[in-house]
Amino acid sequence: MMQQGWQVKVTPAEIVSPAGVVPGWAVGWEDWLRTAGVAPDTPFLLSPSFEYDTRLNGFFQSGRSRSLAPRTQLGYARDLAAFLTFLWSARGATGWIDATEPDHVAYLFWRRHDPAGPCVAGATWNREVAAVNQFYRWALWAGHLQTHPIPQMTRRSGVRREGWANAASLDEQRPATFARNVGSGPVRWLPAASYRRWRDVGVRGFTAAGEPDPRFRGRWAARNAVFCDLMVRTGLRLGEQAALVMSELPLDSRARGGYERFWLPEAIAKGGSARTVYVPDSVVADLVAYVECDRADVIVQARAEGRYVRVRRPLVLDERGATATQTLASGSARRVKVAHLTAEQRERLFVEADGGLEPAALWLGEHGLPLSHARWKAMFAEANARCVLAEIDLAAHAHMLRHSFAVITLEQLQRGHLAALAELSELQRGHYVRVFGDPLDWVRRRLGHRSVVTTQIYLDTLAELEMQTRMALVPDEWPDPRLGAIDEQHGEEVL
Repeated sequence: MMQQGWQVKVTPAEIVSPAGVVPGWAVGWEDWLRTAGVAPDTPFLLSPSFEYDTRLNGFFQSGRSRSLAPRTQLGYARDLAAFLTFLWSARGATGWIDATEPDHVAYLFWRRHDPAGPCVAGATWNREVAAVNQFYRWALWAGHLQTHPIPQMTRRSGVRREGWANAASLDEQRPATFARNVGSGPVRWLPAASYRRWRDVGVRGFTAAGEPDPRFRGRWAARNAVFCDLMVRTGLRLGEQAALVMSELPLDSRARGGYERFWLPEAIAKGGSARTVYVPDSVVADLVAYVECDRADVIVQARAEGRYVRVRRPLVLDERGATATQTLASGSARRVKVAHLTAEQRERLFVEADGGLEPAALWLGEHGLPLSHARWKAMFAEANARCVLAEIDLAAHAHMLRHSFAVITLEQLQRGHLAALAELSELQRGHYVRVFGDPLDWVRRRLGHRSVVTTQIYLDTLAELEMQTRMALVPDEWPDPRLGAIDEQHGEEVL
C-alpha cells in the first residue's frame, strides 16, 4: 500500500494553506478559522493532495465530537484517516463521499485477515469501525450522502434522544462488521514484589540482582520511579496523572503513617469521574523529593535559557491556585477556574514565582516543560526493553499498574471486610454492609468507574488467585483412590 495518505492535523498550531482550497481564502487561514467558528485544538484532515474538505471536517466541529475528550477526538481522526487512506491508495483514489459497502468489506479483509496487512485484533477493529461509523452516521444526518458504506444490523433500540447521534432512523442500527466474541481476556497485573522488580530493573536501571548498575545513565530514574509508584498506589490513569498541577497535590513531606488525599477534577478525569485520590505518605515523600530536586533544577535551567518568557499569552495562576488569568490578543483579560481546564489547556498554565514564570504542571521534562502523554508511554517501553536486556521476564504498561492497584487493593480490603464481619452478629453485619458498602464498591470509587459491573472484572482475578491457592494443595502425584480401600466383607485391600 502506498505511504501517501490522509493527514491528521490540529488547529491552529499545524496549518497547511494551499490557495483555493477553502472558500473565502483571501481573508487568510486564521481569519477563516475564526469566522467559521473552528475552536482551537480541533482535529482536521488534509487529503493526500493537501486539500481541506469543509464538509468532511465539519464532523470534528459538531457538538457530539467537541463533547469528547481531546485524545478521543484525535483517535477518531486517526481511525477515519486510516480508512480514507485505504480508499485512496488501494481503491483507486476513492473519496469518502463515494465509498461503498464493498470498499468497507475490502478494508475489513486487509485490516484483519490479509497476511500482508496489519492483522489487528478484534477489539482494535471494533474501535476503528465505531469511529468511522460515527462519521458516516453524521454525514447521513447532515445530508452529505445518501448511503452508508458500512453494512448495518438491527439492535435493541434504546431511549430516543434528539441530535444526529441518536436520530430515530439510525438508533436501532450498529455495524454488521463488528468482530464477534471479542473478550477482554484475563486482567494483566503485577503482584507487589514483581512490580518492585520491574520498577527497579526497568525504570531505575538496577541489575538483575537488584543492585544499582554503575553503567546506567538514566537522568530521570527517580522521577519516573515515583510516577510509577503514584500510579500503582492510586489507580490513576496515565492521562489523569500526567495532567496534575502542583496546587492540586498535598505535597507535605512530614510523614504521618497514613495517606494524604486530593481531589481529581472532572475536566481531567476520564468520563468526568471526579473523585478523591488517596496517596500513601511514602509516595508523598518521594514526590516532595522530586519537586525539590529534579523539578527545581530544570526550572532554573529553563529560566536561564529564556524558555518561559517566550510563551505567548500564558494562563497565570493566582495566589490561591484556584483560578488563572490570561491576557488576550485584544489586551483584555479572562479568568478561568483551574478545575475547569483540560489536560491540553493545563500545558499553558504557569505560576508567577520569585524568579519569574514557571510551569504549574507537576511532571516536567529536561527542557522544563510539561511531559507529553506519548513521552510517558515511551518511558514504559524503554523500561520493558531494559528488562529484556537483563533477562527479566517482566513487562508493564500504564494501565497494568492501574489493574495492579485494583487487584491488590480489592484483595486487602476483602480480607479486612471479612475480618470485621466475623466479629459482628447477623443484624450488625447487615447494618455494616448497608452503611459502608462492600470492598468492590470501594474500589469502584477509587478507580472512577461509573458502574460496579465494570469493576467486577477484578473478581475473576481474585477467584483465579484462590484457585491457584487451592491447586497448590493438590499433590503432584495423584494417589490411586482404590489403594487402601478395605473390603469390609473379606478384610482385604481392593487392588
